Amino acid sequence: MMYESLFQPIKIGKLEVKNRISMAPMGAFGLVDNEGCYSQRAIDYYVERAKGGTGLIITSITKVENTLDKVVSGIIPVVSENPGRFLMTSTEMTERVHAYGSKIFLQLTMGFGRSGVPGALLTAPPVSASSIPNYWKPSVTCNALTTDQVEWIVQKFIESADIAKRAGFDGVEIHAVHEGYLLDQFTLALFNRRTDKYGGDLRGRLTLPIEIVQGIKKRCGKDFPVGLRYSVKSCIKDWRQGGLPDEDYVEKGRDLEEGIEAAQILEAAGYDELNTDMGTYDAWYWSHPPIYQKEGLYLPYTKKLKEAVNIPVIVAGKLGVPETAEKSLIDGAADMVGLGRPLLTDPYWPKKVQNHQEEQIRPCIGCHVGCLGRGFEGKPLSCAVNPACGRERYYEPKPVSVAKRVLVVGGGVAGMEAARIATMRGHQVTLYEKSETLGGQIIPASTPDFKVDDRRLIAWYTNEMKRLSIPIVYETEVTEALVEKEKPDVVIIATGAKEVQLNLPGSDKDKVTSSIDILGGKKKAGDQVLIVGGGLVGCETALYLAQQGKKVTIVEAQEQILSNGGGKPIPHMNKIMLVDLLNKYKVATITNSSLTEVTDEGAVLTNTHFQRQSVSADTVVISVGFKPDQKLYHRLNGKVADLYMVGDAYQAANIMNAVWSGNEIGMNC
Repeated sequence: MMYESLFQPIKIGKLEVKNRISMAPMGAFGLVDNEGCYSQRAIDYYVERAKGGTGLIITSITKVENTLDKVVSGIIPVVSENPGRFLMTSTEMTERVHAYGSKIFLQLTMGFGRSGVPGALLTAPPVSASSIPNYWKPSVTCNALTTDQVEWIVQKFIESADIAKRAGFDGVEIHAVHEGYLLDQFTLALFNRRTDKYGGDLRGRLTLPIEIVQGIKKRCGKDFPVGLRYSVKSCIKDWRQGGLPDEDYVEKGRDLEEGIEAAQILEAAGYDELNTDMGTYDAWYWSHPPIYQKEGLYLPYTKKLKEAVNIPVIVAGKLGVPETAEKSLIDGAADMVGLGRPLLTDPYWPKKVQNHQEEQIRPCIGCHVGCLGRGFEGKPLSCAVNPACGRERYYEPKPVSVAKRVLVVGGGVAGMEAARIATMRGHQVTLYEKSETLGGQIIPASTPDFKVDDRRLIAWYTNEMKRLSIPIVYETEVTEALVEKEKPDVVIIATGAKEVQLNLPGSDKDKVTSSIDILGGKKKAGDQVLIVGGGLVGCETALYLAQQGKKVTIVEAQEQILSNGGGKPIPHMNKIMLVDLLNKYKVATITNSSLTEVTDEGAVLTNTHFQRQSVSADTVVISVGFKPDQKLYHRLNGKVADLYMVGDAYQAANIMNAVWSGNEIGMNC
């Protein structure tokens, strides 16, 4: 494809943007100093995306105040904590971004309200439009903001926009009639029970965003662009419960009809663009689509929105595949494409598409582990498959003064990442893989249709090995003798991990298998399947089989399934969608129970009260975790000076752990 539509200029108000590619706004957690100003890491982060060819960058949520909706300092930017310093640090950022021909908007937020985590993110009682339950802790009731307080916040928006203009931002985007954040809590009838000017019918509930845009236009001028982060549909089935794709349910938030009517009102009020998605915290797997969502999931809805308004409609939502992005523009479902996580994984997405180097685009795998998931762990923003994200200045591969001979053992993503980076630095690398193909355990794990992005990651790494001309020796198991013969300067052990086997009565029966064997096609499942282990691998295997029409039961020793993924917290949006999908496909769960025996009829389980129960099963799938394969490491330890373990060979975890550890050793060996 020529991708002509993606690289056409577009105007937002009177501002011309060089192409149709926008960096979607994301929380740049931790990329600020203790006064709420952008740090050098933040500047490098945004400048890198400008260098990569992005036409319009929209920054992280930036609070206009931190008194009423008070969050922990040093997590996200706040204009009003030190306005003078904020202007200075932001000016450096805008000047550098403009040098690459990109435009940049500052996204201004009212805050979190019921969506903030009390005691973790929020350091004061949560506030909202009305006295409603907090999302994360429903036992906590939000304090309703007074009319005077809301009017004060409007003035903070106006002041912040003025500072943004003086700092060189090309416009601002208001966050948000979107995702159920604090401002959106005023616009949704489900949350807004006010009787003052900020409540009532739809027009009354839109008074707040209308006052904000009109106040900014009055202060900054009618030609200063003001965009709006906008969810055209809420996808709320009930309090703290979203509606799945294709599910028939009554929308309790903003339905599409109201979403289009509200958009027309907001356009008439003066907004210059709508940066559009769907969902709320109650339906978070719409706002932050995980691997289980389809590509371009918003497009059928935004096409109808675009037909109803005249201002540009920016659309994100799993548009990282260039063909999908181009088609969204051609089909009239978007005026601009918003790329969030795809620009975290690969800042040079635009240039690679324009130069017809699509195979070199590092794909987002939809895991959320390295981006938003880290924010909820109190860690800075980055990316599971791009460790340099948010740390660009420090993670740039530097050429070595003396090239070493590096032997990498294992062709999974940890080994390939170590080989890739070491080669880029100038080392002479040889990679050994005992099988006939690259990818390791991700190959069987990526079998389900919903794991297509994992397959794309393997394809990208395989292409990188070829592009960098890294010698690969297939179907060869590395031994002490081989290492002694080759005499490498550095040995990197990336031998991965093996599934834990259970030694129980009946575990040697033919009906007993593993998730990897099921996913890899080595074993076929019967009609009734018992999955032993309710972690991420077990639950995704259960979904894969249930989608084939199997009757699946998960048994988990802990109180609930999906308590972790490879020993790591599973990001909330991924977790709740997987749970909802398991329920949709009628996967049964038995918790606080363990497998005791495999029988001819099925299995015997024992719960934490030592009560036994029998379950019928044609196939018993063991999925209780992985154990690192460290045999070669221990044989070489003490014999090779520069010896390292990376990925699952060091600690069985997840793709991020594999990529990051491989990157670290490749950068420094």
